[in-house]
Amino acid sequence: MDYSQAYCECGNCSTCGKCDNKNDKMEKKNEKDTRSELNDAYSVAVPKMSGNGARLTYDGLTLYTMIIYSENFAGILNQITAVFTRRQVNIESLNVCASSTPGVHKYTITCYTTEDMAVMLTKQIEKKIDVLKADYFTDDEIFILEACLLKVNTTMMLENPDVSRIVRMHGARIVEVNPTYSIIEKKGMTEDILQLFERLNELGVVLQFVRSGRIAVTKSKVERLDLYLQERANEK
Repeated sequence: MDYSQAYCECGNCSTCGKCDNKNDKMEKKNEKDTRSELNDAYSVAVPKMSGNGARLTYDGLTLYTMIIYSENFAGILNQITAVFTRRQVNIESLNVCASSTPGVHKYTITCYTTEDMAVMLTKQIEKKIDVLKADYFTDDEIFILEACLLKVNTTMMLENPDVSRIVRMHGARIVEVNPTYSIIEKKGMTEDILQLFERLNELGVVLQFVRSGRIAVTKSKVERLDLYLQERANEK
């Protein structure tokens, strides 16, 4: 759209640069409005974040864990993450490993979204040729495990007895000690790991903190992938 007629100030748009600048501003505004309309259409408007440090929450959204199985071919991960990108859903954690079924890889992805969007994501992912099965779960439907490492200041740790007390209370263990820093390892639920970090961080001893991607298994007696493969075999 040409806005020169509406904003022409000198009557000669070939020499005045003001119209060009205003055209650029109006085009950027229209582009921003278009993105906002697309977000509203997919119900994935950028969520309001609260919290700080390692703990962030998205108001009004639920944390879903998506377990996806695919054949072991190059490029599958890019196809899966592209589904999230197109719908502007941010991936919180991602873990990829070989599954118990030969030639099949397992993807464990967490994201904050609505249930309607979780349904849409899994359906779109399952449409990929090399994807075998995709399901979404809430935290109470699966068994979860994460791991973390904390690098803490050794001098401050030795001077403050509360550090070792907190480590023992949270079931963590010290795996490395040297004059400069010490490494603390913790395995468990997401909430347990974040509580340990927050307690140590309040004491000002944490130098670095890193968490692994989530690994999870369902509470059902039979693996859903096995059921799918059995149904497909029966159809043949």
